[in-house]
Amino acid sequence: MKLSYDQLYKKLRSRFGYLNWWPGETRDEIVIGAILTQQATWKNVEKAIANLKSENALDLRKIRRMGLRRLERLVRPSGFYRQKASRLKGIASYIFTNYGSLDGMFDKSTAELRKELLSLNGVGRETADSIILYVANKPIFVVDAYTKRIMSRVYGIDERIDYDELRGLISDKIGKSLDLYKDFHAQFVELGKEHCRPRPLCENCPINEYCRYFKNASGK
Repeated sequence: MKLSYDQLYKKLRSRFGYLNWWPGETRDEIVIGAILTQQATWKNVEKAIANLKSENALDLRKIRRMGLRRLERLVRPSGFYRQKASRLKGIASYIFTNYGSLDGMFDKSTAELRKELLSLNGVGRETADSIILYVANKPIFVVDAYTKRIMSRVYGIDERIDYDELRGLISDKIGKSLDLYKDFHAQFVELGKEHCRPRPLCENCPINEYCRYFKNASGK
């Protein structure tokens, strides 16, 4: 029996509940977190976020003015700290030089905003879409490694599928809803963390009876 995308969401939400994702108290924190989480576990990102908070520096304006070496020290736990510190300063400088605020930058269409974000150094498609969805509050589906892994194992979709192709495939099936996009992405993250790991924990997974990977591995 094939699981529809709507059924997938309902089963995940039934298990995990409504998830208040992205973990961040301010829009600045979410933008910063979206950069720091590149090639990093969230556990290590949290350490870098805690460092910034401890020095009252979890703020894009302050990051723009901060010395690069100090910023590198604060974000070091997230890995690739020199690269990420440089990207954070570049993005902060771009926003406030050109717009004066996040509101100024986000006051445009989703397509225009995405194109502009993708033009910035260090902002790829997942990072851009995370900022659009969780900071600008515009409906765009975010695809990450968890999404690709789950869609591959459950539906047999090639995990090497192009990012935008998979994003469009899911969006076309579930409609366009800001709240749904946020929570569906969070459900994928939770399933990926709890069960659909590189070495999966299939027992007690809420969708294992529909999962191709599980059926092949268990001979069912």
